[in-house]
Amino acid sequence: QVQLVESGGGLVQAGGSLRLSCAASGRTFSSYAMGWFRQAPGKEREFVTAINWSGYGLGYADSVKGRFTMSRDNAKNTVYLQMNSLKPEDTAVYYCAAGRSIVDVTSSRAWGSWGQGTQVIVSS
Repeated sequence: QVQLVESGGGLVQAGGSLRLSCAASGRTFSSYAMGWFRQAPGKEREFVTAINWSGYGLGYADSVKGRFTMSRDNAKNTVYLQMNSLKPEDTAVYYCAAGRSIVDVTSSRAWGSWGQGTQVIVSS
């Protein structure tokens, strides 16, 4: 298991940008697939995007395609989520996740490790 700590959330106006970071502990970070999920108040946690151990993208939610980009730096044990053209509906707590041998990356149950989350609020 790895321990994950997200940062970079905050309040931003619609149309603005934020970059979230997720720092992982452990020497085996580079062997994990990594993902971002989000959860808005009163809603279920939903898949945003994921990336495999080498940086190959595993997909984006339709709602964020063309606006969000995920990347990783294995030398720094960190993954990033660059969020551009933010909309009020992007408001949520964003969670970083790590896992191995994941069949369905869009399922939150498939991921073994989670961070505590970072709040993103987009004002209109």
